[in-house]
Amino acid sequence: MLSDQIKPSALLKPSFLLLSIFCWQLLIAQKKIDLSDLKEFNNAAGNWHIAGDVKADFNKTHDMSFSPGVGILVNLPNASAREDLYTNLKHGDIDLELDCMMAKGSNSGIYLQGRYEIQLLDSWGVLNPSSADIGGIYERYDNSRPEGQRNIDGHAPRQNASKAPGLWQHLKISFQAPRFEGGVKVKNARILSIELNGVLIQENIELFAATAGSVSEVEVAADALRIQGDHGQVAFKNIVIKQLDKAQPFLSDLMLSVVKGNFEKEADVKGKKEYLKKPIAIISTNIDGIPDNGFMATYSGIIHIKEPGKYQFKMTTRGGTGSLKINNQQLVYFGNSHQDSSINLMGGDFPFEVSFSKYMDWVKSSLLVFAEGPGIREFIISDASNIPVDLPDPILVQANENTILRSFIDLPSKQRIVHALNFGSPQKINYTFDMDNGSIFQLWRGNFLDATRMWTGRGDGTAKALGAVLFLGNPSFPVNKISSPNAPWKSDTAGMEFTTKGYTLDEQGFPSFKFKILGAAVSDKIKILENRQGIQHEIVVEKSATDLTWRLADATAIEAIAPGLFIVDDKAYYIKVENADSLHPIIRDQNGRKELIVPIQDKLTYSILF
Repeated sequence: MLSDQIKPSALLKPSFLLLSIFCWQLLIAQKKIDLSDLKEFNNAAGNWHIAGDVKADFNKTHDMSFSPGVGILVNLPNASAREDLYTNLKHGDIDLELDCMMAKGSNSGIYLQGRYEIQLLDSWGVLNPSSADIGGIYERYDNSRPEGQRNIDGHAPRQNASKAPGLWQHLKISFQAPRFEGGVKVKNARILSIELNGVLIQENIELFAATAGSVSEVEVAADALRIQGDHGQVAFKNIVIKQLDKAQPFLSDLMLSVVKGNFEKEADVKGKKEYLKKPIAIISTNIDGIPDNGFMATYSGIIHIKEPGKYQFKMTTRGGTGSLKINNQQLVYFGNSHQDSSINLMGGDFPFEVSFSKYMDWVKSSLLVFAEGPGIREFIISDASNIPVDLPDPILVQANENTILRSFIDLPSKQRIVHALNFGSPQKINYTFDMDNGSIFQLWRGNFLDATRMWTGRGDGTAKALGAVLFLGNPSFPVNKISSPNAPWKSDTAGMEFTTKGYTLDEQGFPSFKFKILGAAVSDKIKILENRQGIQHEIVVEKSATDLTWRLADATAIEAIAPGLFIVDDKAYYIKVENADSLHPIIRDQNGRKELIVPIQDKLTYSILF
């Protein structure tokens, strides 16, 4: 929707309006690197290639190959070509998002502005990562220090969230460039955050100088993104750079008006006597004259927009509700404590109004307004000190030994698993088993559980995985009886005769889950593999009915890459089947998806590697 500033009476032709909207979208300053060829890069050397697919064998060191096509950037260094790669684009503040794949034993890096290295490494299996592991901020040199003490300021990731070689990994980096005034640096560069495979591994790290291997020790406001090319095989896809160096909106001419009373509806304040009115410098509940409870505060002023485009505003409140209007257009409405909305604005000055009604006397006031725009990272346009300080401390459960904790688990599909058993290990390989279906539905590498929602106050019983989660899909029975290899997998519970029989623990604390299904007694012992590679199922079936089949995976894609070895869901994880030559696992098509199934009589052993 266009802003009210564009009036129907403005006699603008439809083509002009469409052009305006198109131009606003261009000003968002988000760029996906075109990987149909190497034109986005400066004089790419012969070690860099564009590919349609890429593979890396996790059993062979420095083994990566590619097939023709577009969409993937591959580095295969050799004796005659091992150069770094530089983008034509030069950046200041950015959010960088991409997928990467490492060959076994491979080493590479991403240099922000060519100067600050975020390490890329095959760190699969590493328990305690260092600054040299994937997601680490590499060290810098200080030649003024004594010999042997010159490598300083390396920052290890908080935990190892890496995946196996040959699997795609997702990396997100938020970077703030150094600031200069009159050619002199006045503020250091900063890593605002790094996420690897959905896990926050770095946060708010100041970069006092360029890291080791920098293209130059002289820092600048903008320069090219650089990818290391001389160390090892690595591949990239879906590279998106969001430039965030435009001028932020700001507020002026702010006035505060306060009316006393408990108002759950905006209309209820009409006709009420004004208790306080005065000019203010910032939108805040920490202003002299605002009572602790029972009030409606209205903040009005002017918002100054320098960059035309689409703006996102978000408002959060505690102790009540509020509303937000810009240019006389209502973006946030009374009734919710958290809302967001967007508006298209040309450059200029516009009316700005925020209302906050505080009527819950048992909660401390909090009012925050966030803004984000074209080339502008989200920031708090109100008083940042209004961030609540009375929130509960997180309750984090660590697994210093093999640990089992029951909880509820909420799935990405919004389904709630109410009989979930979470297993955590000191090797930081963890999983959740659904007792109602006899199956694992998520694994993760990293820390164990956040039980804050489970145990704070009355709690809601829900825990959350703390590491890089591999979601295997909504829980379903892993065993079925099918009449032929192409017969559909039964999805309902009728006739399945499923009964859970709990679990037993071995001497090391690894559980064996027991259940009955289709007349068979099943035991599924799950162990953590050596070197933190994943988990192993040892399945034993007693009193077996005939024609029982175990489903190892239900996915969008499954490919056999070696005897008994399969790669699943666009290179998200591996499945390895023991004795595959005698069991004969089958990849089949079902309802537009792929299934990996294997007939089972007495025993089945397979591993999930990720």
